[in-house]
Amino acid sequence: MGNDLTEPVRKSYDRIAAAYALHYANELQHKPLDRELLNRFTTEIKVNGDVCDMGCGPGHIARYLRDAGLAKVFGLDLSPAMVEQARQLNPDISFQVGNMMALHLRDGSLAGIVAFYAIVNIPESLLPTVFSEMWRVLQPEGRLLLSFHIGDEIVHPDELLGQRISMDFFFFKPPTIRRLLEAAGFAIADVVEREPYSPDVEYQSRRAYIFAIKPEQPA
Repeated sequence: MGNDLTEPVRKSYDRIAAAYALHYANELQHKPLDRELLNRFTTEIKVNGDVCDMGCGPGHIARYLRDAGLAKVFGLDLSPAMVEQARQLNPDISFQVGNMMALHLRDGSLAGIVAFYAIVNIPESLLPTVFSEMWRVLQPEGRLLLSFHIGDEIVHPDELLGQRISMDFFFFKPPTIRRLLEAAGFAIADVVEREPYSPDVEYQSRRAYIFAIKPEQPA
């Protein structure tokens, strides 16, 4: 993410990190389809290597993946305060600060990436860079599970969880994300869409989940 976008987003998440962790750390208990898709992801990992929970927030996705049997899982987030929350809640899992626009990870080092709403604050113009970085760090036959809000609007709330924030939230059409992933080199295995859970569980937007694969490189 360009520095002019990175800093407001990082500062906003640093500001809300404690409240965010309190609010979202147990959200998967109320999201049966999300759990089902994460379980499916764990069974589809075909190569050896680490699995990254990208845009990990308080680490609840990494926690679920570890408990589901993925031993080599770690989390990465732009916000140092959010990473600290994740470390406190999950002391047995590694978490690190990182930027999806420029990942400090070796080429072909990951067996899988889960990115639940990790692109929510990234404009469409920067997604090719993000997806190219994901493709770069995945091994051939590595798996990606990406989720996002469905739509074409940009939401700019002034407050979240009782704290002032300064960042946009981007909604995307599934065909747009599919096209951008394919342009980055991914093969699309499946696209799943769902209606929102109840208002006490989540924001009332439709959701999409894309399973993608980095194809085996030609000999």
